Amino acid sequence: MSVKMIINDQEVLFEPGKTIIEVARENKIYIPSLCYHPKTGALGKCRVCAVEVQGKSGLQMACTTLAAENMVVNTDSGEIRATRKMVVNLLLANGQHNCLSCEANGECELQDAAYYLGIEIPEYAIDAPVSDMDASSEMIVLDLRKCIQCGRCIQADNCIVVQDVLGFAYRSLATKVICDHNIPMGESSCVQCGECSQICPVGAILDKKSLGKGRRYELKQVDTICPYCGVGCQITVHINERTNDIVKITGVEGSPVNDGMLCVKGRYGYEFVNSPERLTAPLIRDTDGVLREATWDDALKLIAETFTRIKQEHGPDALAGLCSAKVTNEENFAFQKFMRREIGTNNIDHCARLCHSSTVTGLAASFGSGAMTNDIAGIKHADVILIIGSDTTAAHPVIANRIKQSIRFGKSKLIVIDPKEIEMAKFATIYARQRCGSDVAVLNGIMREIIVNNWHDHAYIAERCEGFEDLKKAVEEFTPEKVEQLSGIPAAQLREIAAMFGKADTAAVFYAMGLTQHTTGVDNVRSIANLQMLCGNIGKDGGGVNPLRGQSNVQGACDMGGLPNVFSGYQPVADEKANAKFSAAWQRELPKQPGLTLIEMLNAAAQGTLKALYIMGENPMISDPDLNHLEHALETLDFLVVQDIFLTETALLADVVLPAASYAEKDGTITNTERRVQRMRKAVKSPGQAKEDWVIIQEIANAMGADWKYQSAHDIAEEVRQLTPSYGGISWERLGANGLQWPCPTFEHPGTPYLHKGTFARGKGVMVGIAFKEPAELPDAEYPLVLTTGRVLQHFHTGTMTRKTAGLNNLAGPMVMISVEDAEALGINNSELIQVSSRRGTIKAPAFVTRQIGKGTVYIPFHYHEAAANILTNAALDPIAKIPEFKACAVRVSKM
Repeated sequence: MSVKMIINDQEVLFEPGKTIIEVARENKIYIPSLCYHPKTGALGKCRVCAVEVQGKSGLQMACTTLAAENMVVNTDSGEIRATRKMVVNLLLANGQHNCLSCEANGECELQDAAYYLGIEIPEYAIDAPVSDMDASSEMIVLDLRKCIQCGRCIQADNCIVVQDVLGFAYRSLATKVICDHNIPMGESSCVQCGECSQICPVGAILDKKSLGKGRRYELKQVDTICPYCGVGCQITVHINERTNDIVKITGVEGSPVNDGMLCVKGRYGYEFVNSPERLTAPLIRDTDGVLREATWDDALKLIAETFTRIKQEHGPDALAGLCSAKVTNEENFAFQKFMRREIGTNNIDHCARLCHSSTVTGLAASFGSGAMTNDIAGIKHADVILIIGSDTTAAHPVIANRIKQSIRFGKSKLIVIDPKEIEMAKFATIYARQRCGSDVAVLNGIMREIIVNNWHDHAYIAERCEGFEDLKKAVEEFTPEKVEQLSGIPAAQLREIAAMFGKADTAAVFYAMGLTQHTTGVDNVRSIANLQMLCGNIGKDGGGVNPLRGQSNVQGACDMGGLPNVFSGYQPVADEKANAKFSAAWQRELPKQPGLTLIEMLNAAAQGTLKALYIMGENPMISDPDLNHLEHALETLDFLVVQDIFLTETALLADVVLPAASYAEKDGTITNTERRVQRMRKAVKSPGQAKEDWVIIQEIANAMGADWKYQSAHDIAEEVRQLTPSYGGISWERLGANGLQWPCPTFEHPGTPYLHKGTFARGKGVMVGIAFKEPAELPDAEYPLVLTTGRVLQHFHTGTMTRKTAGLNNLAGPMVMISVEDAEALGINNSELIQVSSRRGTIKAPAFVTRQIGKGTVYIPFHYHEAAANILTNAALDPIAKIPEFKACAVRVSKM
């Protein structure tokens, strides 16, 4: 309920619990401040926000004083101005604040306060020690000559991103901000997220890559979505319109997803957009086998004629297409429409097959919906959080920040179960290291302990679930002692995990590809679903099953029908009613038989039954398993078309390469990991002849005789809305700044933060007993170690985008993480070049000897073409989801 107060004789309304400065800003009343920021809260250090409050003696700090009903406040008396002028004069005198040469000129809060107070030059002279500039870090410059010691950067580092790098040292005039134990930032534990740079009120912390390229008021600003992981952080792209260059990226404050936070990739990994290596014209392979530039007309004609010929000679199922988790919803919808309508096949898939197909399959079977059940904002409501199979700070850093905030400042306790001692283990009450591939045994053991100790939710199970007796019987044999034998987790520790999780009022599970990329991926996911139903954590704010999507639009690509068995909104192609609806809308009889999955496509290509493949925005020559087999499959094709922004390892094998627009050059929507549909907006012009993906798809369709008439991505979005019930109420006009979470079936519907409230999408949730199975390939005398793969913070997926940024390459390169015990046994030293071999191939990379990984296991990030982990990985598939087993295969490590 709003109440009123008076500020400067103006009556204003506010919600109780807010400070004076918050109420003033909401009503556009300027109160200068330097240490205050909405995210860091009331520090009360700088005193610049001093105000008079009727009935109180002395000046009050607007950032620390709560507003009260009928309070009377004056923000601009003579005493107030004198106090503020003294403070600002002292700050200007204590440092080197030359606005004309300062990079922050025009967006400096000290400059704003000085201008407001009429200060041109400081009235005092202070002989203080002058600090040096620290430019040792790849991405950030720490210029303490301009630091006003407001503490905002420290508060942001310790309380927002929870990295604990920055702090104050020394006293009096010698006080300064330091990194770790007073070492250069480039040598510190700083992860270069740039939160300190964004929150600094002056020019003391700057983005190194933006220096000298324009001040904020000179740059065009466009809000869009980060192109990297599935968190879907909102970003502001700052553009020099004269050069068409991205100069800087900042996070959007107040976004429900990231609230201004970004990771090092999202903030600084933008150089690929303006890279000179961008594709700018179509390429056609000539009779000499060389890719040469061609016109769009020639490229489109060749594609249309070849696709048509292959379709006529071998049937539509001799062609297949891979859409992309990196392009918009509208482009993925257009792609699957093209394959189904113009080609006549359901041979459509994308990289979700390699990351979360087991999630979609497993959760749909258990709950009736294959998406993340809960939202990012609800993390703070969890009493216990379990992270399993997710290196969260590396792959989804902003969600990791949210979890760390909830642990340090909220009520959450953390359990981490992972073969690698990930960064989040530092924040965990319990960290347990399991053997790769033993997840079902571990989860069954936890559930057994919960049932034996009567911690499960009897009422919830009786009302909302079926199959409990089957589950109870299946987990009986998984005693803590047996689980210890199967997984390596001590029996006592398993009991502790079960007690903490089972007794929690609300518990959440977060997982990623460490759980899904197994031949037992669906089993793993269904085990997580079993656990959360057992404890009554589904359909509850702060609980749920939360698979973290790996790429910016994995969720959207699935939603749009980029899968071989469903149209958009997961409407089965084999369902008569759904098929008839799309056939009528597209005025073409559509195929009803589900198509080939990604791996099945490649196997068919190797066998010669698949003749042509159209790949949009994917690079399987780095991302897929058993790369030698993959290369053979692609080379066996009659015709390969690749549509991308760079001449990737896959594009190098293509017959035709089409230049596409990057994320910063297009309009549309994407759907993040929490099902939030958000707007992507065009910021810069595409290089050369590059075109938006939907435009290229439409031109190919029309070259094959169709009559597509989309004028913009907005037109496609309207078609999506009309044909997709879960998106029925999602129009671009409704999305606004914060987007909407599906299901959102009507224009009156507000969107759905968490799923399965009151009832599951399928009615009752299905519990099912899951038997433990070993990985497809176990270590033996010849290959005695287990390889698992994953990501590093500084790079993304196949490196196509991040590796175009020199600073990111300097921060992280290829490596083989190996345990101290295994390295000593093999005589391997840290950073020594070593060889890793599997039954499929061999790679070379430097050793990273560490206690983070357990004996018998090695870890290799898959981003690097020169040390491609997927030369080694096993293409064995989950029998249901057809996802490969990236996370466990047998290898041998040797000195060079």
